[in-house]
Amino acid sequence: ERLDLMLLCAEALDLNGGEAMVWLSEEMGLTDRFPNRVELWKRRCHNPLRRTTRRGVLDERDSDALIRILNAVADRLYPMLRSLLSSAEPPQITEQRWALFRGRLQELVQERFNPRRGGVQKLLDPVEGPVLSHQLIQAMAFSAGAGGFERLKASLQDPA
Repeated sequence: ERLDLMLLCAEALDLNGGEAMVWLSEEMGLTDRFPNRVELWKRRCHNPLRRTTRRGVLDERDSDALIRILNAVADRLYPMLRSLLSSAEPPQITEQRWALFRGRLQELVQERFNPRRGGVQKLLDPVEGPVLSHQLIQAMAFSAGAGGFERLKASLQDPA
């Protein structure tokens, strides 16, 4: 669930994020797992918050491949992640960036997720939503760089 939400955040940050994920999977040699965007989408649909969901648990090799893709996306988007989390910038600029990101994320959530789910309602909530999106961006930033795969995998396995 959190993995798919972070991938959705990557799509909110990069308008071509979905295509970038497909391209990165090809570059990383993951075409055996995700030969096309449909297979990538099918793996992401194991998230119960989605409108169209798949039953069952995501295979560990698939989840590792998705984590590797997210790690590569986070590396590529790190300057943007850092600018969102930076306190060195003027507050007005930071708030504008967050507003743009949250607006795009809300559009994607409303389009792809089931609005009757409690988790989706929290994401769309004007009070809880910004806190959750900030946590997702922080997790993406921590997953960038060397050792990012291990850090992200450990944080996703942590139930807290």
